[in-house]
Amino acid sequence: MNTVMPTTRDLYLVVGYDGSVAAVRALDAAAALLYGRTGSIDVVYVPHMPSVDMLSPEAVAGMTTTFDEIARDLHKQVGEQLRGREERWRFERAQGTISDITDVLIGAAERIRNAHPGDNVAIVVGSSSQARHRVVGSVAVSLARHAPVPLVIVP
Repeated sequence: MNTVMPTTRDLYLVVGYDGSVAAVRALDAAAALLYGRTGSIDVVYVPHMPSVDMLSPEAVAGMTTTFDEIARDLHKQVGEQLRGREERWRFERAQGTISDITDVLIGAAERIRNAHPGDNVAIVVGSSSQARHRVVGSVAVSLARHAPVPLVIVP
């Protein structure tokens, strides 16, 4: 009897990354999930400016330069973290000063899903350990409510 093995679909992972301990754990988990499979990791840095700060044009101009520097540093950090373990990744910095990280990560996942119909797409984020997120919520909680693709929250 010949049994045809089902083909596995490619795996595309979107990782929210800001250099925090939680983000480092999420990227490690994404590399482990991709191991032995075809696909890639899209590492997404979302420059985040609280709404109050967005009222000042001077603050926005100063932060744009800072966000560019942060993005360069994070890109390098990701490369070092994945060196020797995973080469199928790309780094993306969301443009502008964004206040809704959830929307950016969902948008990235939807773009990948549309570009690779039939393949597997998931978002990977680290869980927040900040006490205030227990009260006001976190990106992970918001994604759990709104993500159109599977979500992996790494403790």
